[in-house]
Amino acid sequence: MRLQKVLASCGLGSRRGCEELIEQGRVQVDREVITVLGTRVDPVKQEIRVDGSIVRPAGRIYFVLNKPPGVLSTNKDPQGRALVIDIIPTQERLFTVGRLDRMSEGLILVTNDGELANQLAHPRYGVTKTYRVTVAGNPSGAALKQVRKGVYLDDGLAQVDALRVKRRLAKSTEMEMVLSEGRNREIRRVLARIGHKVLKLKRIALGPLRLGKLQPGDYRELTSSEVRRLRQMANQPAQAAPGRSSVPERGRSDRQQKRSRGSSAASRSRGSGTRGRKRTPARKGNSSSSSQGRKPRR
Repeated sequence: MRLQKVLASCGLGSRRGCEELIEQGRVQVDREVITVLGTRVDPVKQEIRVDGSIVRPAGRIYFVLNKPPGVLSTNKDPQGRALVIDIIPTQERLFTVGRLDRMSEGLILVTNDGELANQLAHPRYGVTKTYRVTVAGNPSGAALKQVRKGVYLDDGLAQVDALRVKRRLAKSTEMEMVLSEGRNREIRRVLARIGHKVLKLKRIALGPLRLGKLQPGDYRELTSSEVRRLRQMANQPAQAAPGRSSVPERGRSDRQQKRSRGSSAASRSRGSGTRGRKRTPARKGNSSSSSQGRKPRR
């Protein structure tokens, strides 16, 4: 088994995070520092250490938790504020799948399975997240149509998988939004673009998992069937929906990619047209006289 995969199974983070541990020279196998990615090891027969401490694959644990507002979903906070992982009493090293910002609430998955957590959080796998959102005011039909079509943010085009209005009140509107992307504060930024501030944001589903009647601050362990369904999702990368682009290339906006593709197609078209034409050979001795005898076009 590859070393980074073993480290992820020990609850040390995502596979990419474990690769960084190896590259930094913090991992030893049988007292020998290993810095080569992809090194194959036997966790049963060999001793693996990280920062001098022996590590062993841990039993997998999975929890769904209802995050209250004001609690952070990060693993560390210099200011010492409350963390999601501190709500669950265990000695295992836990981390959250995806994040909810500090004032958002609702369903969050907590586990020590680094590999699965990394897959579920990656946009490639298209795991949907469903949110109940309350905004100030009443968005117009045109504004909601724009959100469904896509809204350009500083980091590219943001698209929702589904959006429907649940209830319109005098000064606010309740909506349900489904996303398969995971950008920072994406819903808040998208709705701010159409002029409506988010008053309340609650995640009510993650893939097949539902928040149900779980109260804020409460949690429960996932059933074996729920874990199996999550693994099935993680093993099947999502296909782009009709009319929707796949994950944008890093460092390039959607507009830049479209311009690039358009210019490439145009150049190919020009090139193929030139190659397809046959040049008419010039007549010897007549080219100069014929050009002089022509009348200029007006």
